[in-house]
Amino acid sequence: MYWKKLSKEERKNKIQNALSENVNFAKDSTLGYPASKLDGKVFYDADFLKDAPVLQTFVSNPNHIGCHTLGDSESAFKGTHELEKEVLNVLAVDVFKAQPDSFDGYISPGGTEANIQAIWMYRNFFKYNRDARLDEIAILASEDTHYSIPKAANLLSLEWLKIPVDFEYRCIDVTALEEIIGKAKNNGKKYFIVVSNMGTTMFGSVDDPDDYITILEQYNLEYKIHIDGAYGGFVYPFSNENSRINFSNPKISSITIDAHKMLQAPYGTGIFICRKGLIENVLTEEAQYVEGMDLTLCGSRSGANAIAVWMILFTYGPHKWFEKISVLQMRTQFLCNELDQMNIKYFREPFMNIVTIHAEFIPKEIAEKYHLVPETHNHENKWYKIVLMNHVEIEHLTTFIAELKEGIYA
Repeated sequence: MYWKKLSKEERKNKIQNALSENVNFAKDSTLGYPASKLDGKVFYDADFLKDAPVLQTFVSNPNHIGCHTLGDSESAFKGTHELEKEVLNVLAVDVFKAQPDSFDGYISPGGTEANIQAIWMYRNFFKYNRDARLDEIAILASEDTHYSIPKAANLLSLEWLKIPVDFEYRCIDVTALEEIIGKAKNNGKKYFIVVSNMGTTMFGSVDDPDDYITILEQYNLEYKIHIDGAYGGFVYPFSNENSRINFSNPKISSITIDAHKMLQAPYGTGIFICRKGLIENVLTEEAQYVEGMDLTLCGSRSGANAIAVWMILFTYGPHKWFEKISVLQMRTQFLCNELDQMNIKYFREPFMNIVTIHAEFIPKEIAEKYHLVPETHNHENKWYKIVLMNHVEIEHLTTFIAELKEGIYA
């Protein structure tokens, strides 16, 4: 509905038109903002910028404070705010199957903030709408979940109930999950914030939200489900076209995606999307000088990052992006086929481009040469991770495999 491939000229004109609707600190008599364009002595207006619209945006320095899907926003930056809304329409509606105008969200400074934003929002929802005490609210997430979840638990004074996973298959231990939920209910927990993974950082494993839903409803407990797709959000919906881990599932209320991973946007670019009627729970009413409402954890944030995401999405369009993910899937399968021939044990989620290998099969010098990421940086490490990113060609893989064979046989 919203996602199209635009020509280079169309993209450049659209961004330049958006910048023309923003305040121009270089020309306008703008007296009230504690902001300006980037320092001209350092970030000067070079000739090449006219053909580099993202860099033009970076130098013009728009502030995307607030949430542009809900009410008013800072009118000084309305042009680029509109492009951020276009990004959210593409991701919420075209990728994650939301109905138009049924969601709120923003481009955050990363997936960690987006996950904390979700848990903050749900904590306040239960506090304001159910008069819940903090000790009645718990976070449910697997032991493979991202470290932003224990960070959120610490910041928000909530208990994280860590769910064990199967060592080989990285799926949630449903028996343990039921025991943990039953015990939590007996200990006074009434409200649950579920973080279900769409591509864990180490393994690329994907949780089944129904594992949580079935047991929580069996115990007649209230919950909200957040999908942490920080890594998998730009992979899994394209590789698994039958996925229902999206807003077509009425039990799912919010999603995090990172653009600075698979999308190759600049670092510090996450995305948070939630259903209407939720984000108001984190309104900071004291931010009276902000036009519109401050509904984000970070407050001020770079508009240039939002424009970078817009540029990438509309450079590819949906079909070219699907093609890119399909190529990465084929390269991942190539690596897995080679590992199978060598009888090397590994884990791979079938629709993801991460392969995590048992550490016992990886000589230390090969791990260091190819910068393989260990599960833990100590002598107890049991896994090494390979991520099939865009720069990883078949030639890189064949060289790695040849050296791995030599190391194993040696």
